[in-house]
Amino acid sequence: MLETLLATVPDEHEPGEKLAVLERVIVAPALGVFSPAPPETVTAEGELVREGQTIGVIECSGVPTPVRSPFTGFLMGLLASEGERVREGEPVAWLRVIAA
Repeated sequence: MLETLLATVPDEHEPGEKLAVLERVIVAPALGVFSPAPPETVTAEGELVREGQTIGVIECSGVPTPVRSPFTGFLMGLLASEGERVREGEPVAWLRVIAA
């Protein structure tokens, strides 16, 4: 079985398209109600967001959980609105990462 799977993995020297997707999503770390960070902190489209920067908060049962970006890139937009209920793992924003 493993040999069959390995045989289907393309060799990196084979000709063909190499896809480098620069878009990434920031997902909700918990279930609750989403509130974006104040506009002067972040949330302006096209603004640079650094890895670890808080872009909002999710509140559940009075406990706030910060929503932090795992990537550095340009904020392309929020996917969750102020006061929207979100599930853990649901995308709340998307970035265009800076290519290395």
